[in-house]
Amino acid sequence: MDLLARAVFVGLATWDTIALVPAFPRPDGRVQAMAIVEAGGGPAATAAVACARLGVPTAFIGAIGDDNRGRRILEGLASEGVDVSAVMVVPDAASAAAVVIADAAQGTRALCPTLPPALDLAAGSRQAAMIAQAQIVHVDQAGYGPVTALAGEGKVLPPLSVDAGNRIDGLDPANVTLFVPTLARLAEMFGGGGPAALLSRVRGPVWAVATDGAAGAYFCSAGICYNVPAFAREHCVSTLGAGDVFHGALVAAWVRDMKLAEAVAYASVAAGMSCAAVDGRSAVPDHQTAVAACGTPEIASRQFTEV
Repeated sequence: MDLLARAVFVGLATWDTIALVPAFPRPDGRVQAMAIVEAGGGPAATAAVACARLGVPTAFIGAIGDDNRGRRILEGLASEGVDVSAVMVVPDAASAAAVVIADAAQGTRALCPTLPPALDLAAGSRQAAMIAQAQIVHVDQAGYGPVTALAGEGKVLPPLSVDAGNRIDGLDPANVTLFVPTLARLAEMFGGGGPAALLSRVRGPVWAVATDGAAGAYFCSAGICYNVPAFAREHCVSTLGAGDVFHGALVAAWVRDMKLAEAVAYASVAAGMSCAAVDGRSAVPDHQTAVAACGTPEIASRQFTEV
């Protein structure tokens, strides 16, 4: 792909060990796992896989160690068609990993991650060049600081998409094009109130969408706040990574020039379909499947509820 990615994702990539259990174990307890799976994870990396699966030329930039986990991370991304040529492999460093326990009954999970190697994006580097040529750049909590530091060095950044589900120090939504926090994080940032009141306090982004797990997502248009129901599959195995898939699909929709309502419908379907697998990636649909599942995003967007 070599510097031709339309969407560049910057941030965290991990190698995960996921245990699917009927219920969380009690302290010192023992629960028979329904499945144990190893798979690639990380907010930005999983979003990149979703965007690539949905047909958009995609690259990932992050830092990994020169260990076996790092090789698996790279192989997993490359097998999905994600350009990994600008991933930074840090000698003698350990790649980030996570142990995940997913509760099949409640649709919740508990994560125990390790920290990744430091990500340093120098002006004039291959990474900076790839970011500069992108149509849009998506970052998570590990990618926001390094990417915005390039702007501090006088570089003009492409439109910026931010996964604000995790706390990001110094985050200013006014400098963001696609701002996608969880509803809980939005309440932390702007105080109390319902989805409409919280979203009304966000100033600057072209698109602002708040996700709320099984309750779906919220966005405002022409002064009206809408709830987008979560796309329900007949059998949800695990919600792990669904939020990351939502972000990747929203970026793909932006690249495809969808309108906001259509984009949120499209992302909701992609995220919902991803829940058919234990991991956050293997059940992500392609573009044609996602569109067929929602009867075209434009039609699906007419089912939204005003709040």
